[in-house]
Amino acid sequence: MNRTRALLVLSLLAVLALASLLLSLGVGSLRFSPGEVWAALLGEGDATAIAVVRDLRLPRALATCACGGLLALAGSLMQVLLRNPLADPYVLGISGGAAVGALAAMLLGVGASLGLEGAAFAGALAAMGLVFGLSRGEGSWTQTRLLLTGVIVASGCGAVVALMLSLAPEQQLRGMLFWLMGDASQASAPLPALLILGAGLAVALFFARELNLLGRGALLAATLGADVTRLRLLLYFLASGLTATAVTSVGSVGFVGLVVPHWARLALGNDQRVLLPAATLAGSALLTLADTLARSLIAPQQLPVGVLTALLGVPVFLLLLARAPHMEQG
Repeated sequence: MNRTRALLVLSLLAVLALASLLLSLGVGSLRFSPGEVWAALLGEGDATAIAVVRDLRLPRALATCACGGLLALAGSLMQVLLRNPLADPYVLGISGGAAVGALAAMLLGVGASLGLEGAAFAGALAAMGLVFGLSRGEGSWTQTRLLLTGVIVASGCGAVVALMLSLAPEQQLRGMLFWLMGDASQASAPLPALLILGAGLAVALFFARELNLLGRGALLAATLGADVTRLRLLLYFLASGLTATAVTSVGSVGFVGLVVPHWARLALGNDQRVLLPAATLAGSALLTLADTLARSLIAPQQLPVGVLTALLGVPVFLLLLARAPHMEQG
């Protein structure tokens, strides 16, 4: 892809992400015009609009925007790491570990958002350490061992989650189920997710050349001078950290990290220097729009955003497969 086209596509995706963010500020049970939204952001105009736009919608919109980018970026990295087009951010059990931590906090009566997020992040880190430690064992670390270990750990976490749900008091069950299906209503502190997204994208782009080589095979990458072992470790920890941050903020939101990298690859090719920022921007726009729909379709009631991303993701993914039946990684 030539540089001019790449810049044009990235610019359009940036405009789309910004437009989806602004749309989310004006749409909901209370609707505001673009002028009212702008005035509220500046702290002018109606007090109700200022409270709704700045205090309620803006933090949530920024959080979902960041988490969509985190999931799409993590999915792109996982597909390079495992050289598997069906890999997504949750394949290594990170989401399951976060779910166990979050639900345990709910069962213990931790009501504060910060405490819940801390428990979810701790669970994600514990799952990450368990998968990495077990996948190494006494032998060499391989993609196959990592994938199999992640699947087993994810299954174990799923069993623990099912046990917790069966033991949970009825008054807590709805909140637990919403978190498991993806719930952005508790995402009130977007700054950490935004900072981690920016840092993660910068690190990934720094190694974009090596990622291009690794996508064509470990042997070729090593022959051309890439440190394959170090690069795989970097991809694993970076993708896991991005996933843990997203899951901690908005719960388990599926299909963003699976569908968006595929779309970006079909539209832009396999050059990671373009694909990674494109997937990040597209993921941000997709999750922000999905959360806007979740707040608006049956307002004032809210739907789990993870349900909408799945309903949108399944037909889109099937369409991508129909258009590119021989789609392969690398």
